[in-house]
Amino acid sequence: MTAKFFRFWSIIGVSGILATVTAGCGQQAAKTPAHTKQIASGRNLRWNAPPKMFINPNKQYTATVDTTAGKFVISLFAKQDPVAVNNFVFLADHNFFNGDEIFRVIKPFMFQTGDPLNNGTGGPGYQWNGEKPTFPYQPGIVAMANANNPNTNGSQFFVCTGPESTSLNQDPIYTELGRVTQGWNVVQKIASGAVKTNPMTGEDSLPIHPYYITSVTISVGASQ
Repeated sequence: MTAKFFRFWSIIGVSGILATVTAGCGQQAAKTPAHTKQIASGRNLRWNAPPKMFINPNKQYTATVDTTAGKFVISLFAKQDPVAVNNFVFLADHNFFNGDEIFRVIKPFMFQTGDPLNNGTGGPGYQWNGEKPTFPYQPGIVAMANANNPNTNGSQFFVCTGPESTSLNQDPIYTELGRVTQGWNVVQKIASGAVKTNPMTGEDSLPIHPYYITSVTISVGASQ
């Protein structure tokens, strides 16, 4: 598989295929900015604009992702990609990811989640422009899904799980969120689940027995 074929379903109505991690020093709770909700329906929150910057890019942020397969930890790239991390921390603080299905699994490549609709078409109600990637895509890298354009980031993200993820370096348009630093066995458990053909896309990536995110907990450490 090449990067050319690694695309994600658009959350803005563009038909087709989209491409689509507590280590750390401290345990200070991340503060949430004042942000007006546009729609609230259970966990499926919506906002009319991205959150204002409230994280400190010089701090070390980590995310503990609890799933029905176990937990893994992401060291977030706050200094390199502050807009992406700010958005992710904001959504995690609002329990936005709780209950999200890991709805897309390509075994030698990645798995994708972060969609409240669990089908690749949902988001937080807004889009934002992402930073250019700093590190090469490779197993362990976590990046934002988009509609083939870094200006269309929302809430969906993917975890690179296998060697084919390096093909994304041919077309590096996916804003990086962080790197998995703990729980690689859990990541591989998720990535090895059986899949079937997705009737929406024709892609063999729909988990037969999907795993779900139960919570995402943010921790803030000392300055980097």
